[in-house]
Amino acid sequence: MGQTLTEIAETLRDTGKKVHLIYAFNASGKTRLSRDFRDLIDPKTDERDDDHRTKVLYYNAFTEDLFYWDNDLTGDTERKLCIQPNDYTKLALERLGLDRAITTTFQRYTQPNLTPRFSPDFSEVTFSLERGTDESTGNLKISKGEESNFIWSVFYCLLDQVISTRNVVEIDERETDQFNELEYVFIDDPVSSLDENYLIQLAVDVADLIKRSDTVNGLKFIITTHSPLFFNVLFNELKKKTSYMLKRLEDGTFELTEKNGDSNQSFSYHLYLKQTLEEAIAADKIERYHFTLLRNLYEKTSNFLGYPRWSELLPGDQQLYMNRIIQFTSHSTLSSEAIAEPSPQEKQTVKLLLDHLRNNYSYWQDEAPNA
Repeated sequence: MGQTLTEIAETLRDTGKKVHLIYAFNASGKTRLSRDFRDLIDPKTDERDDDHRTKVLYYNAFTEDLFYWDNDLTGDTERKLCIQPNDYTKLALERLGLDRAITTTFQRYTQPNLTPRFSPDFSEVTFSLERGTDESTGNLKISKGEESNFIWSVFYCLLDQVISTRNVVEIDERETDQFNELEYVFIDDPVSSLDENYLIQLAVDVADLIKRSDTVNGLKFIITTHSPLFFNVLFNELKKKTSYMLKRLEDGTFELTEKNGDSNQSFSYHLYLKQTLEEAIAADKIERYHFTLLRNLYEKTSNFLGYPRWSELLPGDQQLYMNRIIQFTSHSTLSSEAIAEPSPQEKQTVKLLLDHLRNNYSYWQDEAPNA
């Protein structure tokens, strides 16, 4: 019997440590943990007023939901990213005026001429490619990865301002008192839709912000991720910070286990994937997210063996079909918490592809993962 997410949130609160780095597979409760932690530290009440100073600044899937597209389906020309106003966006854009810093950060993550332009009331933003003259491409619908970069840039610039302000020891000398009550920063998986180059840069930037945060200001950080690369870069950049693995158990409870080392040292990521898939197959409890784990295992194997594409490891006469199955089932749900039941044929595909990988491209060590 494990713990509830609220109990795990209490454990994280009570450690008193500056940084908690948590690895978990998708659908393991990372986003719900960030919400439960926020509710534990800074619960919403009817007595709150406009002067309330938040105690938790968090980035998660709900942060991304504050931004949504108006694709101008009629004219197909005025495409814009709308911004749902809340305390987070108002603080960053209206009160602190971080729009220029956001633009600079976004262009560093993407390309120098891809330019966001905010409306005067900061309710929407359009994107164009500037050509160094008076000409531009007009309003573009940017990619999902670029959109994630933009939303992260808003949060990153706000967090950068928070740390700079909090590092001023004398409270009366701070630029704003908005962050005086802040206790925690909770960052949940800011790496969706990013390629490896941007992912590494993002991890380094997060680590730099944490290292800049003066110990005397008391700010604490909790970071969760499903990406072993992001986890490893952060672990190595931060050096000797506490790391954990979060697991969802079969009875619906959760387990938070302290680990020592990065993902390869502390829980042998590839072995853990293999073990998780084997257990699901044996218990006939394959869910949609297991296809994502299977794809991750193929990707890790292909990288290790030097194949340019993971799909080259699939059965030769069925590559196209099997690739479609994995791609569709691993991306077919919009919410990682809402997982549909796979069909019997899809469940059989997981077993077939795991057996194929194990029998034809085995490179795993004999020992079991430390999990």
